[in-house]
Amino acid sequence: MGSPEGRFHFAIDRGGTFTDVFAQCPGGYVRVLKLLSEDPANYADAPTEGIRRILEQEGGTPLPRDRPLDTSRIASIRMGTTVATNALLERRGERVALLVTRGFRDLLHVGTQAREDLFDLAVPMPEVLYEEVLEVDERVVLRRGEPGTGTPVTGCTGDLLEVQQPVDLGGLRGKLEGLLSRGIRSLAVVLMHSYTWAQHEQQVGALARELGFTHVSLSSEAMPMVRIVPRGHTACADAYLTPAIQRYVQGFRRGFQGQLKDVQVLFMRSDGGLAPMDSFSGSRAVLSGPAGGVVGYSATTYQAEGGQPVIGFDMGGTSTDVSRYAGEFEHVFEASTAGVTLQVPQLDINTVAAGGGSRLFFRSGLFVVGPESAGAHPGPACYRKGGPVTVTDANLVLGRLLPASFPCIFGPGEDQPLSPEASRKALEAVATDINSFLTNGPCPASPLSLEEVAMGFVRVANEAMCRPIRALTQARGHDPSAHVLACFGGAGGQHACAIARALGMDTVHIHRHSGLLSALGLALANVVHEAQEPCSLPYAPESFLQLDQRLSRLEEQCVDALRAQGFPRSQISTESFLHLRYQGTDCALMVSAHQHPATARSPRAGDFGAAFVDRYMREFGFIIPDRLVVVDDVRVRGTGRSGLRLEDAPKAQTGPPRVDKVTQCYFEGGFQETPVYLLGELGYGHKLQGPCLVIDSNSTILVEPSCQAEVTETGDIRISVGAEAASTVGAQLDPIHLSIFSHRFMSIAEQMGRILQRTAVSTNIKERLDFSCALFGPDGGLVSNAPHIPVHLGAMQETVQFQIRHLGADLHPGDVLLSNHPSAGGSHLPDLTVITPVFWPGQARPVFYVASRGHHADIGGITPGSMPPHSTTLQQEGAVFLSFKLVQGGVFQEEAVTEALRAPGKIPGCSGTRNLHDNLSDLRAQVAANQKGIQLVGELIGQYGLDVVQAYMGHIQANAELAVRDMLRAFGTSRQARGLPLEVSAEDHMDDGSPIRLRVLINLSQGSAVFDFSGTGPEVFGNLNAPRAITLSSLIYCLRCLVGRDIPLNQGCLAPVRVVIPKGSILDPSSEAAVVGGNVLTSQRVVDVILGAFGACAASQGCMNNVTLGNAHMGYYETVAGGAGAGPGWHGRSGVHSHMTNTRITDPEILESRYPVILRRFELRQGSGGRGRFRGGDGVIRELLFREEALLSVLTERRAFRPYGLHGGEPGARGLNLLIRKDGRTVNLGGKTSVTVYPGDVFCLHTPGGGGYGDPEDPASPPTLPPQPPAFTERGSVYEYRRAQEAV
Repeated sequence: MGSPEGRFHFAIDRGGTFTDVFAQCPGGYVRVLKLLSEDPANYADAPTEGIRRILEQEGGTPLPRDRPLDTSRIASIRMGTTVATNALLERRGERVALLVTRGFRDLLHVGTQAREDLFDLAVPMPEVLYEEVLEVDERVVLRRGEPGTGTPVTGCTGDLLEVQQPVDLGGLRGKLEGLLSRGIRSLAVVLMHSYTWAQHEQQVGALARELGFTHVSLSSEAMPMVRIVPRGHTACADAYLTPAIQRYVQGFRRGFQGQLKDVQVLFMRSDGGLAPMDSFSGSRAVLSGPAGGVVGYSATTYQAEGGQPVIGFDMGGTSTDVSRYAGEFEHVFEASTAGVTLQVPQLDINTVAAGGGSRLFFRSGLFVVGPESAGAHPGPACYRKGGPVTVTDANLVLGRLLPASFPCIFGPGEDQPLSPEASRKALEAVATDINSFLTNGPCPASPLSLEEVAMGFVRVANEAMCRPIRALTQARGHDPSAHVLACFGGAGGQHACAIARALGMDTVHIHRHSGLLSALGLALANVVHEAQEPCSLPYAPESFLQLDQRLSRLEEQCVDALRAQGFPRSQISTESFLHLRYQGTDCALMVSAHQHPATARSPRAGDFGAAFVDRYMREFGFIIPDRLVVVDDVRVRGTGRSGLRLEDAPKAQTGPPRVDKVTQCYFEGGFQETPVYLLGELGYGHKLQGPCLVIDSNSTILVEPSCQAEVTETGDIRISVGAEAASTVGAQLDPIHLSIFSHRFMSIAEQMGRILQRTAVSTNIKERLDFSCALFGPDGGLVSNAPHIPVHLGAMQETVQFQIRHLGADLHPGDVLLSNHPSAGGSHLPDLTVITPVFWPGQARPVFYVASRGHHADIGGITPGSMPPHSTTLQQEGAVFLSFKLVQGGVFQEEAVTEALRAPGKIPGCSGTRNLHDNLSDLRAQVAANQKGIQLVGELIGQYGLDVVQAYMGHIQANAELAVRDMLRAFGTSRQARGLPLEVSAEDHMDDGSPIRLRVLINLSQGSAVFDFSGTGPEVFGNLNAPRAITLSSLIYCLRCLVGRDIPLNQGCLAPVRVVIPKGSILDPSSEAAVVGGNVLTSQRVVDVILGAFGACAASQGCMNNVTLGNAHMGYYETVAGGAGAGPGWHGRSGVHSHMTNTRITDPEILESRYPVILRRFELRQGSGGRGRFRGGDGVIRELLFREEALLSVLTERRAFRPYGLHGGEPGARGLNLLIRKDGRTVNLGGKTSVTVYPGDVFCLHTPGGGGYGDPEDPASPPTLPPQPPAFTERGSVYEYRRAQEAV
């Protein structure tokens, strides 16, 4: 970027706690400055103050704070800011009203219908950003060939649509005037199918602006992509945040003469590009701060390390961000921040931990780090404000932070140094609990010193941060050990060596300005302008001309926009992208063709098809050669090259580096003398042998023993990471290693899941993520499983233990088992479990087992999808495997398993599997996932020894047992203190009248309980029978909810519990009983009964509302949300899935584009939640208008018996299934039926509400839930993947 001599370039990162200023001064040298982001006693705005100080110091003349600054010496200002993020987190944005198509007023409240936390009965969910909703009378639908009654139009995607109802602007005018009278000035307009046909939104927007609304965000402009829910959230975020950003920008301008008229002012966007001040909008600003750091290391570390892929590790005081760069920015196009899903390009920055402020706990024998955070206020204990003990305190106790290197800004008066004494005192309180447990616990052991406790917490924190880094790299088929770790942020330098070593990396790169790398990234960034539009063309030769024309038009828009900002054409480059997916799948990839030049069989812009196939193969391990590829969006990214060149590299040094002082740091084995160097005194060529500390004003770098640091030519620190000294870990319980093994075992299950998802081909496993992977001990007891799908919890353990009993000695190396039978631990037949026993040299029996359970879309039976509503025998539900050797002697038994999958076709009225190819491919993927698990456990055994790994499998189970015993004792003690008996009971009914009865007897001294289901009704003729494994899964789910915090979910959870289930009952039916409804419906009633017995909360909707639609050429299945039960201190959440399911619902626009239906209504069923001191959540109303003849099947409950209320609370409303025929006749379908529907018919689903809690007439003011400690806001692709996994 050319600039006049003698002027300053400023790059400023305004963070949550500190503002970093990076200034390139006249002559090319650099000044850096760090100041508090909020200091109202001294200045109004931190970035303005930073500029003022540098101009004053460099110019030598005072510049009063109360006068606008002279801009004649300022060439440019670049800024990254957390203004938008903070407004979103703290809900301090503009007052907003949402305008949405009639029938969808609660669409953004319901969202995907999945809950954020599977095990929190209060179902905390982020509040929506709007405060009022106006429904707009208008409707546009996609044409499907049938004669329409509306006006035909063509969308910008080329799709044909029909305007069924023009927008009623006259009726809307008065409603908008009402909003203005109530002080609302900002609107989000979100209308169905506006991504392709935006005229209705444009008409509404024009009217709103005419009436005087100051900000109107149209979803079709905020991000023109299909899927109304994320597009609607994006438009709301834009309306909510942009006015706040504009106010901040105006305030910033006022601090300068001429309001910065002649200064180039650019703001960093979430996608890593700079944008002019006037076009900086809220929805694209949420990652403005962290994006600078990614740009910083991509422009420095990646180049310095010769193009080796880099993992960015940004650990600050309140969050830890992880990202990856390998030559191009990794973007995601839909991600959530603070509960708001934004559909905009954003760098894939994963916030994975709370940074130095992560709180430290000792819970039921386990070292726990986070997710709770001390925040900036009060901060860690050492900040002298009464804060809790944190990772920062542990580092201070270990001597890895030196108080003298920190400014005196702590304490109530913000004038004192860090306090090591406060850290020691706070940590001693935790150490007392730890040593009490060690000396009095189940395995007595020697007490730990304070330093050993601190070291243990640091090791656990490091392992917790390694897990998401493994997930981030392996998700895309990369090996973490092949990367360089680029470390920045104030706290990262203390952990970099340990994390790199744990991930197998041999190099850590720390930039000389690592404490201000986000600001540096702003200085090095380019100006970016993007243009994007939706598309629905096939990627085929007949479309290539259109695609080239559209890309050329978007490229022209980008070039024109950048030229308007002063860039000559020679400094502008563009890159074209197509958003591609295989037809019939949801896995779309945004691909660039920059490494795939055009061929005779591609568009002129490049061979996007080859790029798509290469990336699909890398990320998913296979391709679908004969499947059509569809273009969802076309996108062009224009870049104006403008980054500054840095010319302040240090001079080479010949003499040894000066040791500033020598301190004592604690490492494994004790304190070691540790020299301290000042970064500013080091020069090119200096080598530093670990252990040592390298300190500058913004960060502390710890070079661990066996590591060596050197100063590079550019003045950065490169650390070569050596192997850790071998430490002996015995089989005896050590709580530090218990926590580390807990993370390692979970990581194994998670990595198995990644392999399964990458290599499976079916939509159910690859996209819906309906699978679980697990690790088992030598007795078949569950050690760890991921993800936590409620109906799979603990169930696979029954399957593995059945095989051990059934096969006995007939288990050999090279065998892999397949099972799905309910009497062998199965849940329902489509859930196929693949089990691999693992043998070890010198051991006659398997030393552990790995297994994966996946939901196969079809395995035969009387209906497509293998979930018939009217099955009466197990054979009608599909292929049955009791104990089948899928692999024998290392050979995949394709012929035998094919025959078994086709076998149901021999039964009258049944079919064999309808998708053999997907079955076989997914079974191979399950075998491959198991192999990954075997490899990873093998590595663990190689590191620690078989006896230690098996011992810790037992220890982690004992830890879960301890947590459940503590909960049962606390429950019993509470009842005893109130003079209540230690026996509790509950009863509820299925809609056919079958009772589910439970009696729980607590043994206070042992912390154990008997769960006795005697008196439960007999096996039923239909399919509501629930295999024993379902009841055990429901019980583990409830125990985890009642414990109320994260615990290992394994066999140990059931160790304190004896479960009595009468043989031949609906909860333990005969081997030939139909069970498909038991998995999805009876499981919910079991949960209602258990939670009712404990008085934990009122009943939730108690149903999954299974709806299936199909004909000869299409099939569709959904489950639908309802009301959650209220509890002591909370109202039930409305419109959400509860307990044993958490499935996401298909977006309305996707539903209408792929299936012959029109969604007429999807809104809350007002008043359906039970009244109470705390109200039950409302169910939903969902209306589907059919456009083709099809078979509609419903499998539902709570149509006869209402969800109960507790302690005087009233029950929730029953559900109702109505069919409204085209002629107006309304029919109640009942809870379970299949019926043929015809064009014009409407299915109207009313889902149940949740029960109320407490007497609604109780005059006492409702108690409030205790305030939750702040936790970091998780985000990024790793978080989104886990959310998707748990939404099953």
